[in-house]
Parts: sequence; C-alpha cells; structure tokens
Amino acid sequence: MENTQTSSKTTKLKLDFKDSKYATGRRKTSIARVWLKKGSGKIYVNGKLYNEYFASENHKMQITRPFELINQSTDYDVRCNVKGGGPTGQAGAMVHGISKALVLFDESFKSTLRTEKLTTRDSRAVERKKPGRRKARRSFQFSKR
Repeated sequence: MENTQTSSKTTKLKLDFKDSKYATGRRKTSIARVWLKKGSGKIYVNGKLYNEYFASENHKMQITRPFELINQSTDYDVRCNVKGGGPTGQAGAMVHGISKALVLFDESFKSTLRTEKLTTRDSRAVERKKPGRRKARRSFQFSKR
C-alpha cells in the first residue's frame, strides 16, 4: 500500500543535462541549484515548468530577465532545484544562479548582467528580533499612565 502511494506522488522528470553548466544562486534563505544547457527555452523548477511553479507574473518575468538582457530568451534550457524561503526569495535565487551559469557559458555576458546587478548576491536578509522589543526594531506600546 505504501509503495504505490509514494510512486504515484513522485513522478520525476528525466531531463538530460549532461553537457550543462552548473551554478548556485542564493537570496534571503533560498538556495537554487541551476543547470543550464543549450536548448529551446524550457525552464523547469523542482520538476515543474516555471509557469506552474510560480503563481505571480512578477516572479515569472523576473526569472526570464537574464535571458532577455542577453537577447537569447529561447536559446537555453534550465533545470533548477530550489529550497528554502518563499516565492520571492526562490525567484531571486534562481535569477542569481541562472546569471552565474550564463557567465560560465560565455564571458561576454558578464558585463551586461553585471550592470543590471544580477551576478551579485543580494545580501539583504531579515533582521533578528532583539530582546525587550516586539519585533526587530518595533518596541512595545508605551503607556504613560
């Protein structure tokens, strides 16, 4: 009984990424492992097409941005495993990983992607909560009387 349930849930996509370039992208608490190869412009995230994985149009547009900047939106296939964080962090991590992998493919892309700050890891993260405060900086409500 248990084996049939697990096999029906995990339908892994077998994608051939033998001659591909690998890069890791990070954003907030998300980590994206990205494999990039010459292909037809398909982007897979955790076994699904990126259109199915990301609901927000903003995230979808953000992911395709590195390809649009180099004017090759349908020249590369992407396979990505993303974990941690939420959709915004995951999309940002994917952009970082895709940009790094594109630079490995062709060094001439580096200047274009660098001017748009896509090869740099966005180091902004959530600030920790401090003791004696309600949130990181917000203090408790003050009452004079």
